[in-house]
Amino acid sequence: MRLSWASLSAASPGQWVELEGWLAPLAEAPSPGYGLLVPQPDCCLGCPPNPAHTVEILAEAALPAASGGAIRVAGCWTPLPADDAAGWRWQLAAARPLGRVSAPGPWLSRRAALAGLPLACVAASAGCADTPPPAAAETLGQARSLVAAATPMDLHSHAGRVIISRGGVRPFTPVAEPMRDGGMRLIALAMVADTPVTQVVNGTRIQAVRDPEPGELARHAEAAFARLAEVVQTQGLAVVTDQASLRAAMAPHGTTGGANGAAPAVLVAAEGADFLEGRPERLAQAFARHRLRHLQLVHYRANELGDIQTDRAEHNGLSAAGAAVVRECNALGVVVDLAHATLATVRGAAEASRHPIVLSHTSLNNNPPGRTRTITTEHARAIAATGGVIGIWPPSTIFPTLRRYAEGMARMAEAVGVAHVGIGSDMLGLLGTAAFSNYRQTPELAAELLGIGFNQAEVGQLLGGNFARVLAQVLPA
Repeated sequence: MRLSWASLSAASPGQWVELEGWLAPLAEAPSPGYGLLVPQPDCCLGCPPNPAHTVEILAEAALPAASGGAIRVAGCWTPLPADDAAGWRWQLAAARPLGRVSAPGPWLSRRAALAGLPLACVAASAGCADTPPPAAAETLGQARSLVAAATPMDLHSHAGRVIISRGGVRPFTPVAEPMRDGGMRLIALAMVADTPVTQVVNGTRIQAVRDPEPGELARHAEAAFARLAEVVQTQGLAVVTDQASLRAAMAPHGTTGGANGAAPAVLVAAEGADFLEGRPERLAQAFARHRLRHLQLVHYRANELGDIQTDRAEHNGLSAAGAAVVRECNALGVVVDLAHATLATVRGAAEASRHPIVLSHTSLNNNPPGRTRTITTEHARAIAATGGVIGIWPPSTIFPTLRRYAEGMARMAEAVGVAHVGIGSDMLGLLGTAAFSNYRQTPELAAELLGIGFNQAEVGQLLGGNFARVLAQVLPA
């Protein structure tokens, strides 16, 4: 019996069933044949699976790596008792892994139609291999030309090791050179506002561990903005602050590397508005002193502005102070970013804002576990309804290859439209590895997007044109 995730309870105890899904990342499995199958890829170890949508696998042979994509597995269906020690509700015993699955989405259907091929042929070429084939040389050449003519932008980055480390000062890493080599024009370069009161727990997730002292996070922000300014200065980066500097950053380049000599640019960003301490009037100071133009309201601490996805609700959405900060961002010309925020917080910000809002780094997951940084279609559409953009992030636990990352962008585009999707790399901010880990990969990403059926205009939108549109609407004249 082929079982679907919508009808797990339809299978009878002892029945032999087949099920497709992703293996959840585990810190340590008790045996090579043990795994937890989930309907959507989980982003990290810090996002535990939802028991209602998790099947415990007890296989007779070693299971494939969790990071390789979806798999098909068959076994003896066993509903588990309510008092199961591990808390799971379903189990496949004596299970057999049947290989990888590549489930073609509409983007692959479109590619088949454009090529005049039967869908079955395209599905076979995408295949069930662990690693999809690299983009053809001619497609990569086309992609390089496309990148040179486009305006690639990253909605969320910590490139250069801009984050103040909990373990002491670390040397900067290159930013301008890989951006120039890959044709990346602009990145929202983010300091992190709540570092002093958060910790990495069990090496798998970040969470707040104490309340800040009065003024502590404001003082931290001064040091964090100063480090960001040092990265900008030492790397020779341009800073976009208004419409004129945005136009300069978007000026046509002669080659992928920018033969016109224009410096790669940054948008000064803050991941978390904790330094405001709930006082909207402080935003103008950061706008003037630090050139802040991109503000993520919350991070890993439920601050004074709104609720976060990874902790209990404190405000039932956006607080009154949060709404006031959104309005002040609109007045000054600062992009409002709702990454890490709950759906209720997003809805509150959408209602308070007269400009598009963004959600800078996440991915689509319509069966989210209880603690996750991924979002549902409903959540994504709340951003898109404002005219905003959702940046797709590339953790290898979700997207093990650049092709899979491109497919993740396509899934979001199917949910909200191509005009509302972009790159949100979280460069040097992830706890693990990433499919898109260096700006030199930008032409390769463009080639993968072309390879799964997007046309050149759509690829230009996804690479940065959509974010450029939002900046043109939000930044001051």
